[in-house]
Amino acid sequence: MVRVALYSLDYKLPALLAPALLPEYRVVLESDKQRLKHAATDQADVIVLDFDSNYWSLPDQLKFYNELSDSPIPIVVMTDDLRRSTTTEFLQRGAYDCIGKPPSLVEFKVIVRRAYEHALMKRELERIKNAMHSTQGCERLVGSSGRAQVVYDLIRRVTNLNAFVLITGESGTGKELVASAIHNLGNRAKHPFIAVSCGAIPESLIEAELFGHEKGAFTGSTGVRAGYLEQAGAGTLFLDEIGELSLNTQVKLLRVLQQKEFCRLGSNRLIPLNARVVFATHRNLQQMVEAGTFRPDLFFRVNVMTINVPTLRERTEDIPTLARHFLERYATEYEKPVTDIRPNAMELLVDYDWPGNIRELENVIQGAVILADGDCITRAELPDHLQQLAEEKAVHAELDSERGCFEEQMWNFKVSLANRAISECNGNKSLAARKLRVSRAYLHRLVRMASTSESSDAA
Repeated sequence: MVRVALYSLDYKLPALLAPALLPEYRVVLESDKQRLKHAATDQADVIVLDFDSNYWSLPDQLKFYNELSDSPIPIVVMTDDLRRSTTTEFLQRGAYDCIGKPPSLVEFKVIVRRAYEHALMKRELERIKNAMHSTQGCERLVGSSGRAQVVYDLIRRVTNLNAFVLITGESGTGKELVASAIHNLGNRAKHPFIAVSCGAIPESLIEAELFGHEKGAFTGSTGVRAGYLEQAGAGTLFLDEIGELSLNTQVKLLRVLQQKEFCRLGSNRLIPLNARVVFATHRNLQQMVEAGTFRPDLFFRVNVMTINVPTLRERTEDIPTLARHFLERYATEYEKPVTDIRPNAMELLVDYDWPGNIRELENVIQGAVILADGDCITRAELPDHLQQLAEEKAVHAELDSERGCFEEQMWNFKVSLANRAISECNGNKSLAARKLRVSRAYLHRLVRMASTSESSDAA
């Protein structure tokens, strides 16, 4: 049963609201502030605050709300003052929603249900996040190579700075993980970390997603929505693939970064930018600037501090460590007795170029763990294209060896033929050259090179 803690000075209110919620919900009236705070920790699923403007001034309402704002429980504010300025104050402080008084029972039930479902989703995401943190940690940054250590050092240097950071690197290298590490290791760790892939949002929606919108700002905007810049609060907004933004959007983003404030679509009210913004791209922004597809002023603005995440082929010494890390993780997840990787299989992993970087390595090890029958991953469990690559390299090596033998045999034959012709002509190289149908200069050079080679071998 869903537990709804209702704070109200009106002891009749629970009886009025209960019919809308029964039998799935249980409404408990809390008129004591301390008991409500206790309920806000783990005893309630949704909190409803009943503020009557006849008894509560707005400053008092906000002060009371702030005492509960750290609670993980969603809070719905019920007020008879639904002016935009009032509701905005609560929404900016993290309230799930505001509802008027007296409330429609149908609307009240819908809002409470959505608040509860939202809380369930957040708890599940938090559970997954914690599980990932405990089992994965920072695996995409695992490694002791010099290139990896440079990245670690830069992360430590920028964690508590408010300067913009641009993270560059190929797809799959772990750019988002670097941004997350910057956030989690810094003084903003208790605030939201919001990751946005600019390339995944249609151009027609990107402004609404970033800046938010008011009701009626455009066709289909049926309500007020805070954008990512606002949702990040005092945390970190990670804008991945910034190179995918159109020039028009780049102009508007630049203004936000310069002025440290923005407006929702359909509103003239300025909202301060409190979040730190971290950027990432797999493109060469300098080349895009030269090509006219990326604004130079935005490039100079975001390129205050650059962290380049190395590719896996640039840190091959970390491949065994990463491979074993993923092996342990997926062996535990799938309850498989796989504990190691055979040397010839590891050799194949180290020799591969990994165009998909660490993400590709993780997928390969995951699949190999699933296929493994024994306690070790062998070459047989690795993808066909890796095995084919090994076979091709072996063939090329054999051909190179055979080519070397053939060339050596041809050389020896030429030298032998030249020496025999010179001998038959009693040392007359001009006559020997005519007999062999080559120039005298070629024959002289051949004999000299053979003599030099023999001297080197003798030494």
